Amino acid sequence: MTVMKFRTPKFRVRPATSFDTFDVQPSSSFNLRMNTQLGVKNTNFGPYKYGNSTIYFSYKGTQVGSAMIPKSKANFRRTKKVNVAVDLIAPTNLANNSELASDISSGILPLTSTSRLTGKIEIMFIFKKKRSVNMNCTMDLNISAKQLQNIKCK
Repeated sequence: MTVMKFRTPKFRVRPATSFDTFDVQPSSSFNLRMNTQLGVKNTNFGPYKYGNSTIYFSYKGTQVGSAMIPKSKANFRRTKKVNVAVDLIAPTNLANNSELASDISSGILPLTSTSRLTGKIEIMFIFKKKRSVNMNCTMDLNISAKQLQNIKCK
């Protein structure tokens, strides 16, 4: 019966990233194109098929970027790695934000990412169960090293 138990998959941002565009101005603006990797870890003894979704990146509650996650399948007892490109752009309402200017000058830009995957787990190709996975991650963008650090997901 332990094999037949449905477990909720885990959905996280992975540390492997690179940047195509990296334009950070000390006067409270940034324009980045980040290639990041997401991981869907399926611990079930059957595949997890999920639909299209969107991942949102925010700076202190203000959305600065989003990307589409295409529908796919995480095979049983595997981690599906999904590569996405995200454009992170400081909106105009952050142009005169002193907090953003101080974060940029310190070299660390705190970001959060949120998303929700909805899909079905199929165990033994007979039993099906709907499962939704929420992602809520915090991370730091190190401006001088051009990489994501301190990724923590709930």
